[in-house]
Amino acid sequence: MLPFKNRFSTLILITIILMSCSSPETKNIKTSFENYDEYPVTQESLWPDYNANRTILKMWSPIAQNVRTNLYSSGNGSTKTSSQFLKRTNNGVWEIELRGDLAGTYYTFEVMIAGIWQAETPGIYAQAVGVNGNRAMVVDLEATNPVGWKKDQRIKLKKPNEAVIYELHIRDITIHPSAGSSSPGKYLGLVEKGTKNKDLSTGMDHMKELGITHVHLLPTYDHYSIDETNLDSAQFNWGYDPQNYNVPEGSFSSNPFDAAVRITEFKEMVHEFHKNDIGVILDVVYNHTGKTKDSNFNLEVPGYYYRQTEDGSWSNASGCGNETASDRRMMKQFMVESVLYWAKEYHLDGFRFDLMAIHDIETMNEIAEAVNRVDSSIFIYGEGWTAGASPLSDDKKALKRNTFKMPNISAFSDDLRDGLKGSVFEDKSTGYVSGAVNIEESIKFGIVGAINHPQIDYKAVNYSDTAWTIEPWQALSYVSCHDNHTLFDKLVISRPDASDQQIKDMHKLANAIVLTSQGIPFLHAGVEIMRTKGGEHNSYNKPDNINSIDWNWKVAHKDVFNYYRSLIDLRKKHPAFFMPTANLVRNNLRFGSSEKGIISFELNSANNGDSWSKILVVYNANTAPTSFNLSEKWWVAVLGDKIDDEGMEEMNHQISIPSISMMIAFQK
Repeated sequence: MLPFKNRFSTLILITIILMSCSSPETKNIKTSFENYDEYPVTQESLWPDYNANRTILKMWSPIAQNVRTNLYSSGNGSTKTSSQFLKRTNNGVWEIELRGDLAGTYYTFEVMIAGIWQAETPGIYAQAVGVNGNRAMVVDLEATNPVGWKKDQRIKLKKPNEAVIYELHIRDITIHPSAGSSSPGKYLGLVEKGTKNKDLSTGMDHMKELGITHVHLLPTYDHYSIDETNLDSAQFNWGYDPQNYNVPEGSFSSNPFDAAVRITEFKEMVHEFHKNDIGVILDVVYNHTGKTKDSNFNLEVPGYYYRQTEDGSWSNASGCGNETASDRRMMKQFMVESVLYWAKEYHLDGFRFDLMAIHDIETMNEIAEAVNRVDSSIFIYGEGWTAGASPLSDDKKALKRNTFKMPNISAFSDDLRDGLKGSVFEDKSTGYVSGAVNIEESIKFGIVGAINHPQIDYKAVNYSDTAWTIEPWQALSYVSCHDNHTLFDKLVISRPDASDQQIKDMHKLANAIVLTSQGIPFLHAGVEIMRTKGGEHNSYNKPDNINSIDWNWKVAHKDVFNYYRSLIDLRKKHPAFFMPTANLVRNNLRFGSSEKGIISFELNSANNGDSWSKILVVYNANTAPTSFNLSEKWWVAVLGDKIDDEGMEEMNHQISIPSISMMIAFQK
């Protein structure tokens, strides 16, 4: 036992240490609540507030006993220059005003909960972060704007199904040596002009040549998987492991150590796309975080931002270890404000929500309404499903079948996707283009954009027994995306007996149907040159030799590229293929009688401002040519590989449609 004098000195020392861990404002603060609904909430802005004279930092953490900020001179490695306590204000908000011009200063927060200081976090509202996203940086956002940014304009659409979306991963497009990029795998490499392979355009020029209207970027906010301090090593990830939601990913920048560089280069990329009449859509993953217990959300308010099961464990509808609780007030507020921040600060044209059905309908509608107030041309779509069970009831989930409850939001049509090529979960499963029988109603359902149409037998549709959209543009028409096999690989695996020419024909017919359907057409990057991943069905962390686009495929499949390019051009010229309302589709699209492997429909196109008065479309999925009877005279615009918008020849009585192909005819 210590002598009394020494024991008294030790007690004084412990008291001083405890006082140094507590600010005066923490006295008599309620930090314990019965449940999350009791937590006080706030509507005040929690974003960093910078000007040249001072910076205000805030955090919402109603159960915190103390919060402090640590300042650093760099984004990694340096010792902290100071540590200061935040003051608790109202409704669980903590705040500090730091005097002077702090632009370029890095910082973190630490939160004391139940007497224990949690690990450092950059804060969920961080707008700039250093290498690997561990420290936030005070940023003068105005200084990150590229030349001409204030005059930058989004791509304007009268209706969402005018868009032709092209889904890509930034690294995939430019990393292969055949891409000819001077900045492979980078933001600026993606928009580099003049790149070629064997005299054929690659990269940005290729996308312009193809005619797409929007690029969909796989997750491009800061994520955990890539070590930004070691980019000389081969690393790849799709990015569905969120770390900092409001900051661009550093590995795509030229210098991830400087927090401002990734912001400027992301804006330069968007600006360059816009100058080339291409919109930019961001893939957002608010449904889960890359970490759970040690995530930035959980270091601020443990448990609150996530759903739990009845036994208190983490609910896992994402299949990634957790799911966020969009139905809790502060998570809803974060999502709305985060999307608005990207829309305003980065001039984005749209957002794709990963596993959207984990979110509640009310939150999704609030997000759509908020971005529409910014610009009505911004559109939102997502996956209308979850990857597992959730405590959120089905009637509240943003499921595909609940799309009719979300009038400003679109969802992916897996009905059409799997109807065309077979189930993505069964390798050997086939679809309409690859020989499946009795699948025609699923294709017709996709053609009309999942609306209610009197000529569709909904009992025969593969996944949906009723319409799930109000308007046709609420359905995304697609046959392949980053997930699962590429279209080429799926066809080869499911039809090993098919010839190379038959695979090519199936491939073209699948997206010919996508591009002549009433929903929003969505193409997986590289599908226009028969992209393969060597049979890999889940390439999320596979190396570049699996994921990269080899531009020699364009040389080998130039005919396929020309077919896709010509069909996109034809679609854009003829608004009969993207009617804005269900009533227009119901009144002006009439299916012909069905035969095995044959689907036909007529469009009364004059009623939608088209230069053609009527359009006839016939798909032949059979392995033999078919004779199609004509009751009127028609000019043939598309037949097999041949496409001529002016009309190749006038036909009547009967026309022979090649095997596994599409025919389009019109009346002038």
